[in-house]
Amino acid sequence: MSLKILIIEDEEKIARFIELELSYEGYSVTKAFDGRTGLELAEASEFDLILLDVMLPQMSGMEVLRRIRRTSSVPVIMLTARDSVIDKVSGLDSGANDYITKPFAIEELLARIRTALRLVKAEPSEVLSASGLLLDTSRHTVTFMDQAVELTKREFDLLHFLLKNKGLVVSRETLLENVWDYDYAGDTNVVDVYVRFLRGKIDEVFNIKLIHTVRGVGYVIKDE
Repeated sequence: MSLKILIIEDEEKIARFIELELSYEGYSVTKAFDGRTGLELAEASEFDLILLDVMLPQMSGMEVLRRIRRTSSVPVIMLTARDSVIDKVSGLDSGANDYITKPFAIEELLARIRTALRLVKAEPSEVLSASGLLLDTSRHTVTFMDQAVELTKREFDLLHFLLKNKGLVVSRETLLENVWDYDYAGDTNVVDVYVRFLRGKIDEVFNIKLIHTVRGVGYVIKDE
């Protein structure tokens, strides 16, 4: 069975060109020309990968991505004419797996698609828990007593790493090295900021003590 790819791109000529190239490579392709339709398709069917333009009518690509990430960990590659660092960081933090700037060579896009699909295939599914909280890597969801917890990709990755090391104190430097994929030049304050974000969405909302601070060392998740 061929792998299914959803293209959400408002420039129909570009979408058609990508569709022809992907079909030639053996992929099954579905297209949408606005953000709202693309989101509806993404939620209604299971796709192996999504190519998502940032500048879309009806709903922006960033908003589509945020909504997809509430329920799915499907690989998403952003397609956009923007090339500033802040746009790339925003896309990656919102849950994109990769980012390619127009105009691009189709060979590069195909290589990025193969890489994204290979990484997903190699990554085993996990369900991690602590104090009633459940994190499911295959669904990319976090719940507490069946209530959904909406996290950004960075928050999800940070929580995932802490849960994988439940009961162990993890230093800020170790968290930077394993959770952040771009250089913060030793500035571990960003870890503290994101821990506060997690506490605000989990500890404070559900009145639990999930993430503990070990002064001068780092953080640890314990079962209460």
